[in-house]
Amino acid sequence: MTSKVEWLRRTLLATSLAFFVTDPVLAESPVLPDTVPAEFKVTDFLLDNGMEVVVIPDHRAPIVTQMVWYKIGSADETPGKSGIAHFFEHLMFKATAHHAAGEFDRAVSDIGGSNNAFTSYDYTAFHETVAPSALELMMSFEADRMRNLILTDEVIKTERDVILEERRSRIDNNPQAVLDEEVDATLWQNQPYRIPVIGWMQEMEQLNRTDATAFYNTYYRPNNAVLIVAGDIEPDTVRALAEKTYGKVARGPDLPPRVRPVEPEQNTRRTVTLSDARVSVPNFSTQWVVPSYHTAKPGEAEALDLLAEILGGGNRSRLYQALVVKQGIASNAGAYFQGTMLDDTNFTVYGAPRGDAKLADIEAAVDAEVALIASDGVTPGELEKAKDRYVRSMVFARDKQDSMANIYGATLATGGNVQDVQQWPDRIRKVTPGEVKAVAARYLVLARATTGYLLPQQQAGN
Repeated sequence: MTSKVEWLRRTLLATSLAFFVTDPVLAESPVLPDTVPAEFKVTDFLLDNGMEVVVIPDHRAPIVTQMVWYKIGSADETPGKSGIAHFFEHLMFKATAHHAAGEFDRAVSDIGGSNNAFTSYDYTAFHETVAPSALELMMSFEADRMRNLILTDEVIKTERDVILEERRSRIDNNPQAVLDEEVDATLWQNQPYRIPVIGWMQEMEQLNRTDATAFYNTYYRPNNAVLIVAGDIEPDTVRALAEKTYGKVARGPDLPPRVRPVEPEQNTRRTVTLSDARVSVPNFSTQWVVPSYHTAKPGEAEALDLLAEILGGGNRSRLYQALVVKQGIASNAGAYFQGTMLDDTNFTVYGAPRGDAKLADIEAAVDAEVALIASDGVTPGELEKAKDRYVRSMVFARDKQDSMANIYGATLATGGNVQDVQQWPDRIRKVTPGEVKAVAARYLVLARATTGYLLPQQQAGN
């Protein structure tokens, strides 16, 4: 499995409201449009069965991306059934009453398209990128598997073996992934984000057809889904095709609000250490529980986003410049804020030494930079540059259909709406240096942080 830091930087940021821009030329003051061009005007509507549809036109290339986001992720699982959301993502590629197993994949491949799916804590998403002429076919396949899967004991057993092997190869055989799981289980004392998306092995082994069928019948309904269509297509066409395909799927029972266990106040500092012979370069990460865009007070999440960018969001950040460029003691150092979550989320700083430098020195230097912002704040100049990069990043995101589809899909699946995405640049612009300092001082307190250490075997006990 890719390390959490690498995965977040390369993949999760595609589903966040913010994208990092690291080209120094782009750090200059931008000239940004005050309004969205007509060709990018987003349309949002509901089908009669409750399925929300968002259309993001982009006529610069003859392709279209369809994404179906279900508002069900690993954090919604019944206790003792960890991994069922990810397991069901796999099962959605099996046979239905109308199509044989693999037929959907072959249809996408035959027309030169691409498709895939992913599961997170708060949602499960399925996506295809094809020529516009194939959109109706893609919609018909997705609408079909929304309700018509054939789940036999043999299908369940075969695919359960697949996810068990996936856990062995991606988690159990990867020291970084093992540590990440243990850190999550320590950071979160009550919220279900403490349970890995892929599930715990002993619970995955017990998943069965009864579990899968109940999960399917509860959550895979049009009124629990969001359809995002981005690309060379008109809203009226999407509406007609969606009504013809998804609109024929019966609405399911109304689901209760997604109320989860609340995290208690944290009052201790915790550490998790893993020493492994496969590790050659040690590293550390320190995490705090902070509000997400869905749970934060007005302006706090935006301030946390900009704090992460200034502190460790790229090669111009404070951590990178101080530890990698000037002192030369770190091979990498940075920070990230995982803002697009349904419940509270985490803010993370991390680093690894270079050459003869000690991990303890890297950690101390990172802690010092965090403390400096909490005490002295950030300068108006560096805040404005961070805002420029963030606001421009939304403009650049329009150049990639899947980026726009991910931004809207993740936001709507975690309690937001279309206006939240469209108004985000204005909210970023309004953040003040005082607000950045305030969230650093309020939330990044070492006395209630969780730190994970990944060490070579010989450093055990150090």
